[in-house]
Amino acid sequence: MKMKNNLSALLLAFVLNSYGCSKKADPPPAPVPPVQDTTTLKGVSPFFVGAAIDVSLLQNNTLYRNILLQQESSITTENTLKWPSVHPSENVFDFSGGDYIASFCSSNHKRMHGHCLVWYQSNPAWLNNFSGDSLAWENLFKTHIQTVVSHYKGEATSWDVVNEAFHDEDGSLRVNDKNTSDNFDDGCIWARHLGRDYIARAFIYAHQADSSALLFYNDYGQEWSDKKTDSIIAMVNDFKARHISINGLGIQMHTNINQSKDGIINAFKKLAATGLLIHISELDISVNTSNDPLLVFTGALAQQQANTYAFIATQYKLLVPPAQQYGITTWNVTDKDSWIRTYLNHNDWPLLFNDSYARKPAFYSYRTALMQ
Repeated sequence: MKMKNNLSALLLAFVLNSYGCSKKADPPPAPVPPVQDTTTLKGVSPFFVGAAIDVSLLQNNTLYRNILLQQESSITTENTLKWPSVHPSENVFDFSGGDYIASFCSSNHKRMHGHCLVWYQSNPAWLNNFSGDSLAWENLFKTHIQTVVSHYKGEATSWDVVNEAFHDEDGSLRVNDKNTSDNFDDGCIWARHLGRDYIARAFIYAHQADSSALLFYNDYGQEWSDKKTDSIIAMVNDFKARHISINGLGIQMHTNINQSKDGIINAFKKLAATGLLIHISELDISVNTSNDPLLVFTGALAQQQANTYAFIATQYKLLVPPAQQYGITTWNVTDKDSWIRTYLNHNDWPLLFNDSYARKPAFYSYRTALMQ
């Protein structure tokens, strides 16, 4: 009887074990981590993509620096190599900021684009008060250009040699004084002291200092001012006839969500017809076109901006031959760092990254346009 009971117990244990009743439940599957989007702008773009940067943010803001490291292949010096920063007094040059950018670019395989050697704005007080004859002005002009270009020879691939030399309305050369208050001279100190051909001499001096550097004329408004565009093209043709070295044109593209698409297309076509390199050099897209201090950045505005970024990138790829595509550069990195906020003091959201350094809808549409 005992043997029979033992046999029954063994049989029951076997049956229970066969059906898993004696096993512990399997642990739940480990959660699947979210897929990280590691596709970068520089990774998909057929040409250089970049940003004009604030050197202090590059030095001190890790989030800002990481975006540049991850996303960009080209760096523009924004304000660091303009006269007030690099030439703060007549006999003093300060290359500390520019050298930091040059080192960052060299260490991280970024192209360095220098901005800018000659501009009618942003001149230091000592320059506006400089007194001397035409020879003294010429020497000052030449010395500044060649000292800065020579210092970054082999580091800066390219330069905006002259910036914004033509009036918006009629495309005429900035010569006459219109407003000399607040360190702002709409006339152009160089045209008055050196004559109307100062632009050509700026390119000659820059080329003498570094014959391997690519030299650009840079301006805004070509997408809405045919007269300015025509003046720029006439200047290019004149330079070619005189064998003056000019390699490219910068179309700044400080634009907005309401800008005419036809205007953008027309600008790319006309500038590309010069045969020069074409650089979208200072891209940002404003959404607050009426400067409403109470405007809220809605999803609808974000989508309009995203569509505009995609349109500009697509048309640039379509209308500018690949050999002339020098690249697209945004004017800084995040909305809160934009000159529209910091200089113009406007309520706006013009760039690809928001105040928290997160990607906006514009980032994704722009990236898609670059890769298509």
